[in-house]
Amino acid sequence: MFAEFAFPIFEQSIIDYHVVDDVYQPALNPYEKGSVEHLLYAKNWVDTVQWHYEDIVRDPNIDPIAALDLKRKIDASNQVRTDMVEYIDGYFLQKYAHVQVKPNARINTESPAWAIDRLSILALKIYHMNEEATREEATAEHRAKCQEKLNVLLDQKNDMFISISQLVEDIENGDKFMKVYKQMKMYNDAELNPVLYQNKK
Repeated sequence: MFAEFAFPIFEQSIIDYHVVDDVYQPALNPYEKGSVEHLLYAKNWVDTVQWHYEDIVRDPNIDPIAALDLKRKIDASNQVRTDMVEYIDGYFLQKYAHVQVKPNARINTESPAWAIDRLSILALKIYHMNEEATREEATAEHRAKCQEKLNVLLDQKNDMFISISQLVEDIENGDKFMKVYKQMKMYNDAELNPVLYQNKK
C-alpha cells in the first residue's frame, strides 16, 4: 500500500513547513538520507514551497522585479520536482526489476511516481481547503462551500489510494510494466531553448 505509506509523510512535510510558513526556510528532513521516506518528504517539501510561490506571485501589488524573480524560482522548482519524480520512478524500477512481465502485460498511461506526484499535490489541496473550511473569520457560506470541496478531495484521496495500489500490484504481478520517459524539458536547457542559445552568441 505505497500510497497509504506516502501520504502521512506528505502530511508531515506540509505541517512542518507551516510551523514557520516561509518559502525561504530550510528543509529539515527528519528521515535518513537515501531512504524512500527521505525522498518522499523532500518531494512534498518542494511541492509545498512551490504552492506558496504560486500564491505570492498572484499578489496584484507585487513588485514586477520580485514577480520575475519568483517566476524563475517556480521554473527551477518545476525542474527539481520533475527530477524527484524520476528518482521515485527509479525506486520502483529497481524494486520490481526482478518481476517476470507477462506476455499480455499492459502499459499504464502514467508511471507510479507521477501518480504519487498527484497524491502529493492532493495532500496540499486537502490541507489548504481544510484551512478555509475552518477559518473562523470567514463567512458561514464560505466555510460550507469549502467543506463541500474538502469532502470531494477526501473522496479523491481514497480513490487515488485504491488506483495507485492497483497499479503497483499489477506491476508486482507482471500484469503491467513500467516504461519511464525522461521529462525532456526544453525551456531550462541552454542547448534547446532558442532564447537561451541565441543569447550565447
